[in-house]
Amino acid sequence: MERTFLAIKPDGVQRGLVGEIIRRFESKGFTLIGLKFMNVSRELAESHYAVHRERPFFPSLIEFITSGPVVAMVWEGEGVVASARKMIGATKPLSAEPGTIRGDFGVSVGRNIIHGSDAIETAQTEVNLWFKDEDLVSWQPSMTSWLQE
Repeated sequence: MERTFLAIKPDGVQRGLVGEIIRRFESKGFTLIGLKFMNVSRELAESHYAVHRERPFFPSLIEFITSGPVVAMVWEGEGVVASARKMIGATKPLSAEPGTIRGDFGVSVGRNIIHGSDAIETAQTEVNLWFKDEDLVSWQPSMTSWLQE
């Protein structure tokens, strides 16, 4: 089953949006298999954002993601990577459609509430970076037969 990594960033946590965001993914029918409420170390932040290391905004990314607690999650489901990206919305909240997380709650590109893996391969890398195998719970919700053919 496909998996994706999501992280509610410090602004989303501070604004009390954790429950609303989790509710949206549960309502969509995805299965939460990993959840951590945590402070992000500088080392983890730099590994996570390594692709941006040479970009001028890299230091501010690291400073922001380590500025307060985040909620790191692994979700499972058919097409979860692409679906999560649609539910999250465009990186720039002003470009994000109403009804998406960023469209409804985002304020600026630097305060855009949530991170979501952008591809299946990226999701695998991010899940492995943020979670150990023993942190993930394999289970099947009773509603699965109502969601999958």
